[in-house]
Amino acid sequence: MPPIDDHPLRYALANELHARPFPSLGAPATAAYLAIKQPTDAAKRDRAADRAHLLALLDRYGAPHPQPDATHYFGQLGRYMLKWESHTEFVTYMALGDGLSERPFDPRDFEVFPEDWLAEAPGQRVTSALIRVTPWESDEVLRDEISRCFVAESVAVARVLDNSAVIAGDFRIDPAGHLRFQVSVAPGTGERRIGRIVQRLCEIETYKTMSMLGFSRVRDMGTRMGDIDGRLGRLMEEMASASTPADQTLGHLLDVSAELEAMVAQSSFRFGATEAYAKIVDQRIEVLREERFEGRQTFAEFMMRRFSPAMRTVTSTQARLRNMSDRALRAGNLLRTQVDVARSAQNQTLLESMNRRADLQLRLQRTVEGLSVVAISYYAVSLAGYLLYPLGEVLGISKGMITALVTLPVVALVWWMIRRIRQRMH
Repeated sequence: MPPIDDHPLRYALANELHARPFPSLGAPATAAYLAIKQPTDAAKRDRAADRAHLLALLDRYGAPHPQPDATHYFGQLGRYMLKWESHTEFVTYMALGDGLSERPFDPRDFEVFPEDWLAEAPGQRVTSALIRVTPWESDEVLRDEISRCFVAESVAVARVLDNSAVIAGDFRIDPAGHLRFQVSVAPGTGERRIGRIVQRLCEIETYKTMSMLGFSRVRDMGTRMGDIDGRLGRLMEEMASASTPADQTLGHLLDVSAELEAMVAQSSFRFGATEAYAKIVDQRIEVLREERFEGRQTFAEFMMRRFSPAMRTVTSTQARLRNMSDRALRAGNLLRTQVDVARSAQNQTLLESMNRRADLQLRLQRTVEGLSVVAISYYAVSLAGYLLYPLGEVLGISKGMITALVTLPVVALVWWMIRRIRQRMH
């Protein structure tokens, strides 16, 4: 029996689920994280430039290259392990190293990424972070580290994954330009679980920042949307009061509709991406299974207070833009109906006028035809008289009598001939 044929994508799709494993990380350890995005049209960027930038870093450390079309890479980079991923709009680098620097969150920990290499990046830094993974000692030691390394009013702290670790971060950029996160690992926590916690923290920060790009777009659109909304309101008032010709109002309304549709087209991708990124942030926090640590706010509570309002603003702006576009569409349809009705009335008046002119033309034509009968008959009678006058002299009939005798037959004959010609023409 011949073997069954496999779908050509069967293995590729199955392997894709296992293509990006979580890193394994022990404690103590340090992670340096970087996300790079092109400022415009990042989804359509030249991904070959991202790959070339990765290869430049690998060549500095003599590390092997990934496959030509790879969207992820995990390998040794000197004394670090490097995890690289290419996403829809950005690329991420995570360098994992054993041990801790003497100074917590020392900027030199980020020197795994050389300055001149960073300067040649095909894009801009979206976010960067230093993550400090420490063995659990005691609540007092952790409390002291949090107070020394994080801003008290912003710091979020939580026990995660069934008390496997305590995570902390304030989502603020330090003087070196990086965010700070700390993971205090409980005894017995496996390296893969530690790696998942670090990966989740990086994803929360990255997708939070990418979501805030949508909020920035909304703030830039606010003034313009307010202006368009005012113009749309004035046009609706003009429609209600009929103070401006409908054709002129329709022209202005079409301009507003075109501007709104352009805004919808320009922002639809960012709104969709923002919604997707925000959902990822919530999902990544949810899977950490947070528990409160010493009454401090959790990551979920931090996002609820600081992040969620921004996302609701994006959602409401998207709904407002869609509503404005629908209003403009309905107003345009209504105004076009008014214009069509007005034009129909004008056409009706024009048709009535044309009917009156046609009736007058018909009457004039009949009048002309009557006059034509008289004129033709006059000349025909005259010609007939000239032909019959000699006969009248022989018969002793006067010219007047001859003219009288031929007039009626000639007129009848001319009338009959003109009628036949008119019938043939119709």
